[in-house]
Amino acid sequence: MNDFNTSVARGRSMDASVDQGLRSFMLGVYQKLTIGIALSGVLAFAAGTWDPLTALIFGTPLYYVVAFAPVVLIMGSMFFMKNPSPTGSAILYWAIVTCIGLSLGVYFFMAEQSMTTQTAGGITQSLNYMTITKAFLITASAFAALSLWGYTTKRDLSPIGSFAIMAIWALFAVAVVYMFLPMLGIMEPSSGMEWLISGGFALLSAVLVAWQTQELKEGYYQLAHDGRSLAVMTNWGALNFFIMFVNMFRFVLMLLASRE
Repeated sequence: MNDFNTSVARGRSMDASVDQGLRSFMLGVYQKLTIGIALSGVLAFAAGTWDPLTALIFGTPLYYVVAFAPVVLIMGSMFFMKNPSPTGSAILYWAIVTCIGLSLGVYFFMAEQSMTTQTAGGITQSLNYMTITKAFLITASAFAALSLWGYTTKRDLSPIGSFAIMAIWALFAVAVVYMFLPMLGIMEPSSGMEWLISGGFALLSAVLVAWQTQELKEGYYQLAHDGRSLAVMTNWGALNFFIMFVNMFRFVLMLLASRE
């Protein structure tokens, strides 16, 4: 999904940050992101507190569909959406938002039941609604600051962004391997490894927030007169931002829940 943004964002026009068209475009991305976050929050709350939906999502094999669908959709989009349309990219965005929102319901279920649980690596977590609220506010504040910096900085963030993309895919591969090795009895689950993986995703996502903002800003000037491409880029930008936001939120929540 980042290939689309990268391919159109090589003309550096850093002195036109006050352009009204750019402002409208960026507001469109943030608006779609905000609606996506709100929808995922509503779905998470419903999945964690409404018994019929809780039983359906977390008590049947549907859980695995919800949990792994975002990864499958993202990987599939790299092969089947070489020339994405506004409709196709929008469907992809809302599908991923829906699946991730439902999967986040586990946090509301834990808060509703006042549960104290342990992760596979042995990290003890205790969640309540205040913890979730604080994690959301911290994540939203950090996200806004990073995106503002990416929008205003005159520094070229392309090298940092390229490194972060490669690193996050490498970390994803490590996470997949780590998920299966304990199941095969090759290694014991490790809380340190869980912290490393979760923290790595959060840190790299934070870097990518700033980079993605700059890429969207510059991409706008390349496609300012191409409404179709701008619509697609709005969906890609919102999707990338949404995934980064969720990665950061999960780590902050994990950090707060393990202390309270």
